[in-house]
Amino acid sequence: MIRAARLDAALYEEVEHDGSATMQALFVVLLSSVAAGIGNLGLGGVNGLFSGLIGAVVGWVVWSGVVYLLGTKVLPEAGTEADLGQLLRTLGFASSPGLIRVLGSIPVLGWLVSLVAFFWMLAATVVAVRQALDYTSTARAALVCVLGWLAMIAVTVVIGMLFGGMPDLSGAAN
Repeated sequence: MIRAARLDAALYEEVEHDGSATMQALFVVLLSSVAAGIGNLGLGGVNGLFSGLIGAVVGWVVWSGVVYLLGTKVLPEAGTEADLGQLLRTLGFASSPGLIRVLGSIPVLGWLVSLVAFFWMLAATVVAVRQALDYTSTARAALVCVLGWLAMIAVTVVIGMLFGGMPDLSGAAN
């Protein structure tokens, strides 16, 4: 996890090719989520911690699938060769910097810790995507991340609208 947080490309190559590292990647996702939950305990309480764990695992799997499709089908390079497991492993380890979110409970530093964690995890994600998809271009990896993020937002909004998670914008009284 330390090497992942240091953005060590060789580590991401190792976990990409190590099929036994999938459970380790899940563990990293769970640890990062617990750290965020502890850092935000005042906001969501224990229920928020548990729902955050479920959301983190579901988000990790869906995010990996979106990046897989974008990276291998929409924006592949000539040398791109990857499977979903490789993306699950590399993207799981990319959540390592999120462990600092445990410090979010410090009153004045909470927002700063969250901001640092976000950008650090973003950088780790770009490295993870570049390595998993065998890209030579960091810019292409960043583009896949941005497009994937936009796709995830769109899906989240649609699901929210379908299942009543979005407010009624019609102005009609219920």
